[in-house]
Amino acid sequence: MLNDRLLVALDGESAERRSTAGIVIPATAVVGKRLAWAAVVAVGQHVRQVEVGDKVLFDPEERAEVELEGSTYLLLREKDVHAVAEPRGVGEGTGLYL
Repeated sequence: MLNDRLLVALDGESAERRSTAGIVIPATAVVGKRLAWAAVVAVGQHVRQVEVGDKVLFDPEERAEVELEGSTYLLLREKDVHAVAEPRGVGEGTGLYL
């Protein structure tokens, strides 16, 4: 990875959602602007606030898809990340830091 780029693997839950009543909502359904979660697989040398293994929140419309060894990943800039999830039990607060 070069510069401020992140390679992320999209979470399976971001593809298809289930409502509180149990109705399956396909990924193609248009529901306003919805952000997605992904796990960071690799980072460039100029990335400062995200590490490999972090879970990040981003806009799925601002992405580039890459296929490596049969798996599909997304390529993002660090500035396109809206939030980073903190693992439960670490720190105090809402569980997210920006």
